[in-house]
Amino acid sequence: MRGLLRHSAVPLLILIAPLLHIACGGSAAAPPAVTPSGVDIPLASQTVVVRSIVPQHATLDSLLTGHGLPAETVAQVLTAVRTVFDPRQLRSRQPFELERSTAGALRMFEYEIDGDRVLRVTPRTANDTALGADILPIPKTLEQATVAGVIDEQSSSLFAAMGTAGESADLAVALAQIFSGEIDFNTEIQRNDRFALAFERFHREDGPATHGDVLAAEIKNEGRVHRAIRFTVPGGVPAYYDEQGRSVRRLFLKSPLEFARVTSKFSMSRMHPVLHMARAHRGVDYGAPTGAPVVSVAAGTVVSASYDSANGRMVRVRHASGYVSYYLHLSAFAKGISAGAHVSQGQRIGFVGATGLATGPHLHYGLTKNGTFVNPLLEHRNMPPGEPVPASAMAAFNEARDRALSALASATNATN
Repeated sequence: MRGLLRHSAVPLLILIAPLLHIACGGSAAAPPAVTPSGVDIPLASQTVVVRSIVPQHATLDSLLTGHGLPAETVAQVLTAVRTVFDPRQLRSRQPFELERSTAGALRMFEYEIDGDRVLRVTPRTANDTALGADILPIPKTLEQATVAGVIDEQSSSLFAAMGTAGESADLAVALAQIFSGEIDFNTEIQRNDRFALAFERFHREDGPATHGDVLAAEIKNEGRVHRAIRFTVPGGVPAYYDEQGRSVRRLFLKSPLEFARVTSKFSMSRMHPVLHMARAHRGVDYGAPTGAPVVSVAAGTVVSASYDSANGRMVRVRHASGYVSYYLHLSAFAKGISAGAHVSQGQRIGFVGATGLATGPHLHYGLTKNGTFVNPLLEHRNMPPGEPVPASAMAAFNEARDRALSALASATNATN
């Protein structure tokens, strides 16, 4: 493997000088003539190797040009890459490696698309006149792993507790997403809450370990134990179910933000912070930094993505059963969000901001049912769950459940 996938050494040119035969009493013989072989073998010193990350606002064109490839070669690279990858999808802070000759001939270019794939461009012929591009899998080894932790005085948030347990913030986000229909992680997480997960961990030779799917999860919150087991119904897609095979997914998420704090609740009379007069507050305000992603609480159709002086940038989404959700004061709309667009539950629709009548960055989340505003925090209790595991698949589910619960028990016992 080469480059980001552990490449072999650069070939060295070995020059063997002819031996001079000196005959007894004679003169040195003339060296034989050297006939060009047609293909030069590059010296190691003739190769420049660059290993770095893609800088902000770089394009593939500017990246390659900035590291010494001539315009003609860059054009060839772009032509080759477009057969397998859209160069416009180049992302900043992703690793890349470039090998070229001191004269600017490309030896190899690799770019890590994501944690699973790498784009590689190499010469297809010995004289470098043709370039080819491929997308290759990053070799990994898979293991089943577990983690458990507790939210306490030293680790007072889910993120902190996950870090204390030795795992990344991504795993905390995955846990919150699994139980997003059951627990509002903005308001309901408390000290002494405990969690445990069984998950896939991938190891790679030249990079950090990453996690894959969460196979099972447990969280003890407010005296209640919530468990979720990943299972795929025949002919369906992977989903999470409790021990009895009931879906842990709800029609609505409990919050449109994964992690934020409630700064103002639903009220029929509240002193407006900008207008300084009592007005009904028909929604919930979440304090969050500008740019924090806002997601749709349920699948639906975008009614409008608009701007006005009071609400700022606002998205309205129509859902099943007569519900419409409102997201106000956004700094920007997510890509593709416009009237008529269909969105899935948890899909990003915008970003927290302070547009309109707002004293600082926050999200106002409102919900109507059949045209009347309702308290989102209370209405969620009336939301029906998703489809359970069908009776025909319960035997297979029970086997998966028992394995998952055993793994969770081992993780929990290790921390007690």
